[in-house]
Amino acid sequence: MRKIYLAAVFMGLLWAMPARGQESPYFVTYDHHLEEPGNLEVATSATIGVPRGAQHAFFAPYIELEYGILGRWTTELYLEGQSTANDSSLFTGWRLENRVRPFEREHWINPVLYVEFEDINEADKIQKEIVGHAPDLTSPNSVLRGNKNHELESKLILSSNTHDWNIAENLIVEKNFSADEGIEFGYAFGLSRPLASIASANECRWCRENFSAGVEFYGGMGSTRQFGLNDTAQYAAPVIAWRVSDNGQLRFSPSFGLTRESAPVLFRAGYVYEIQGFGRKLGQWFGAKP
Repeated sequence: MRKIYLAAVFMGLLWAMPARGQESPYFVTYDHHLEEPGNLEVATSATIGVPRGAQHAFFAPYIELEYGILGRWTTELYLEGQSTANDSSLFTGWRLENRVRPFEREHWINPVLYVEFEDINEADKIQKEIVGHAPDLTSPNSVLRGNKNHELESKLILSSNTHDWNIAENLIVEKNFSADEGIEFGYAFGLSRPLASIASANECRWCRENFSAGVEFYGGMGSTRQFGLNDTAQYAAPVIAWRVSDNGQLRFSPSFGLTRESAPVLFRAGYVYEIQGFGRKLGQWFGAKP
């Protein structure tokens, strides 16, 4: 309850801040903003898990390559690994996701359709989303790495921009074709805004308009075998992003576990760099007409 109270206080402080539209600072929640056509976004992020009881601390880095195919279609590739204290380090797999906006124009609520294929093993710990029941954070990597998962995940993303706030809701459905786990469910909810509505007259990287902040909540909702919040991981996470250059952004978030099945804290940090016009440059490199 104390963690929920702190999250509520954080949201109240944000409500009093001025705002301006900017990229969201979320790590887990998706909004309706897609990559510009021809642009490539390269990101490196990591999840650090603080242990509880029989759990072990871990460091789980991953690389994201996001490309804007069309104005309403973005695709993304993830490469993932992890290192567990007093255990081992390993590559845990890859994911390929696609996000499509059905409608071109901005609406009061903007839906996005999300489909992702995952080829990972159960030692994967980046926790890009939480579905089903709580993940195994106690078994050694030698046991977990042998369990291969081929999963298909879909999300209904609903996102709105109102008075410079972004409000995003994600409903998650996932099916593991490598194990008989039924269909698993999860959710994510995010609320964020920039910290200033008026840009400074002089160039300034430390000015408030270069920062955005918010909070997100996410967790599992069981499966078709046992639906509900029993034996699930739930998190509340303040998030903040800092635009350090015209093309670069730093993000940070501490996620606080709200149930005994959650990790006490997940620290998330990442850096994103956008290469504008990458598709056009790539065509020129290979001799195509500009």
